[in-house]
Amino acid sequence: MTISIIIVAAPVILYFAYKLLYGTDTPHIKNLPEIPGLPLFGSLLEFGTNHAKVAQNLAKKYGPVFQVRLGNRRIVFANSFDSVKHLWITNQSALISRPKLHTFHTVVSSSQGFTIGTSPWDESCKNRRKAAATALNRPAVQSYMPLIDLESNVSIKELLRDSKGGQIDLDPRAYWQRYALNTSLTLNYGYRIDGDKDDKLLKEITDVERGVSNFRSTSNNWQDYIPLMRLWSGQSKEAITFRERRDVYMDRLLKTLKEKIDAGTDKPCITGNILRDPEAKLNEAEIKSIGLTMVSAGLDTVPGNLIMGIAYLSTPHGQTIQKRAYAAIQEAYPNNDAWHACIHEEKIPYITALYKEILRYWTVIPICLPRVSIKPIVWENATIPAGTTFYMNAYAADYDVSHFKDPHLFDPERYLNIPDGAGTPHYGYGAGSRMCVGSHLANRELFTAFVRLISAFEFTPPVDKRDEPVMDCLKANAIPTSLTLEPKYFKVGFKPRDKTVLEKWIRESEEKTRSLM
Repeated sequence: MTISIIIVAAPVILYFAYKLLYGTDTPHIKNLPEIPGLPLFGSLLEFGTNHAKVAQNLAKKYGPVFQVRLGNRRIVFANSFDSVKHLWITNQSALISRPKLHTFHTVVSSSQGFTIGTSPWDESCKNRRKAAATALNRPAVQSYMPLIDLESNVSIKELLRDSKGGQIDLDPRAYWQRYALNTSLTLNYGYRIDGDKDDKLLKEITDVERGVSNFRSTSNNWQDYIPLMRLWSGQSKEAITFRERRDVYMDRLLKTLKEKIDAGTDKPCITGNILRDPEAKLNEAEIKSIGLTMVSAGLDTVPGNLIMGIAYLSTPHGQTIQKRAYAAIQEAYPNNDAWHACIHEEKIPYITALYKEILRYWTVIPICLPRVSIKPIVWENATIPAGTTFYMNAYAADYDVSHFKDPHLFDPERYLNIPDGAGTPHYGYGAGSRMCVGSHLANRELFTAFVRLISAFEFTPPVDKRDEPVMDCLKANAIPTSLTLEPKYFKVGFKPRDKTVLEKWIRESEEKTRSLM
C-alpha cells in the first residue's frame, strides 16, 4: 500500500518540484534568445544589483531582445534604441499594462492604492490617466508657470544665501528636491513646503519616497521573483514600515485640502478641482492614486536630472558647456531679461538641447517600470504571447552606439537643428502608451531651472577634491538597486555672475509670486 502511494505521488511531487525550480509564469518563447539560468533563481544571481549594465553586456552576445528567467518570472528585455521603439512605440496598444509585483502592489500599496504609472491597465487606470493627462498637457502646464517661477526663485535665493555669495561650496541636492516636490504638491494639493519651517516634512517625504522607489525596483526585491522567499523575507516588514510612514503624510495632505475647501481658504489645485466637480467620475481611491502619482513623480525624474546636470556643468568639460549655454541665453535675450522670459516661453534652443542631453546621459530610471502585453507581439521570428512581462533597458537604449554617436560623450549639440517632434529623442520618460504623462511639466521645470541657474551662477569644481561628483550614470547612484537615480553626495561652487543683478531678479520674482507663498 505504501509503495503504491509513493508510486502515485512521485510524479506529482516531481512535477511540483520541477515547477518550483524551473517553472515560470509564461512558457518558453520560441525563436527568442534565452539567457541560461540556475534552478529556482534563474538569472537573478548573474544579474545581481545592476540589471541595466548586465543586460546591456548580455545583449552583445544574445542580441538586443532576449528572454530571461528571474525566479519564476519570464522577462523579455529590450536593450537597443530601435528594439524599444519597435516594442514600446510601434506596438504600444499591445504593451499597455503593468504586472503586479508582490512587494510594491501587495505590501506597500495595500492602504493608499497604486500610482497611475504602476497600475495594471483597466477602465479605472484609463480614467485616472486621462484626468492626469488633461491636468498636465501643454496649455495646463503654461498656467502653472507662476509656481515654477516661485520655486526656482526660492531655490536660487537660498543657494546665494547659503553659499555666502559664492564663498562656500554647497551640496545642491536638497534645494532641487524641494523645487520639484513643491511644484507637484502645490499643483495637486495647493500646499507647499516652506524650507525654513517644514524641513522635517521635506526630509520625511524625500526619505520615504526614495524607500518606496526601492520597492518598485526590478533588482531589489527577490521575493517578487521567488514566492518561497515571502515566507521569511525581512523586505516585507521594511515595506510595511514605509507604507505606514507614507500613509501619515498622504492622509495629512488630503485631509488638509478638504478642510481648506470646507473653510473656503483652499487654492486652485488638481485634487481640489476634482473634489469640487459634481460630475467628476473618480472615486476616493482614484483621487488618492492621482495624489500618490504626483508626490512620487515629483521626486523621480526632475531632481535627479537637475542635480546631475549641475554636477556635470561644474566639471572641466562642463565649463565649456556652461560658456556655450550662457552665450546662447545672452544671444536670445540681449536685454538681459531671460530670467523672466523663460517663464513664458521656451526659445533658447541650446538650453532645450542641454536638458535633452541631460535626460539621455543620466537616464535616471535605467530599467523603466515593467510592462505586460495584452496582445501577442512579433519580434523578428518570435511571437511573444499576451501576458508576457517586458523590461525596457532605457540605459542601454540611451547609450546605444548604433543610434547615438559617441554616447558616452556629453554633447548637447546632438539635439540641435533637429525639428521639434522629429521622433523620440531619448527614453528618459519611458515611451509609448504609458510614457510619463508629466513630461511637458518636467521639461518646463528643467528649462526654467537651467536658464535661471546659468544666468545667475558660474558653477565651479569644489575646493576639496573629495567633494567632486561621480560622473558615471550608474556609479553616481547612492542606491544602486533603486528604481531611480539617487545622486551621491557632492558639492559645487556657485559663483554669482552679477550679485546685484541677481538680487534684483530675485526681488522681482518675489513680488510677482507673493500670493502663492
